[in-house]
Amino acid sequence: MKNDERGGETERHTWTGRCLYMMQRKITGIEKPWNIHERLELFACDVVSAAQNLHSQGGIARALSFQVLSAGTSAGANAAEGDGASSHDDFIAKHRIALKEAKEARFRLRVCRRCNLLDARFDPLVQESDELVKILAKIVHNALKNRR
Repeated sequence: MKNDERGGETERHTWTGRCLYMMQRKITGIEKPWNIHERLELFACDVVSAAQNLHSQGGIARALSFQVLSAGTSAGANAAEGDGASSHDDFIAKHRIALKEAKEARFRLRVCRRCNLLDARFDPLVQESDELVKILAKIVHNALKNRR
């Protein structure tokens, strides 16, 4: 983290500052990072935006906003924990959890989109959730295959 002259973190280098900065960049086919952790972080930031949108609608959308936010940010956190795993089995377990969270986020985003709680601006986020599920599933699959 970088500090400004007053000794505090600059806005762009705090967690929320990075999310706000990253939200300015839209995820497109060309701009998607190859690093899965960076991609999950960008996804989490976009989920924050979707949750804010849902939260402002009240009622059912507000309840879903908490669930989408929890699952969408947890996927990246669990994948990051998996990289610091104490064993190969621990790596697999953490990435399985990340995969389950990504699937949950994908499901809830699809429901919100289908119920028109999220508009077409969030279609790329739903697409990104599909792609992240496939990537995480392949990571788990390869790890299981290499365990033998």
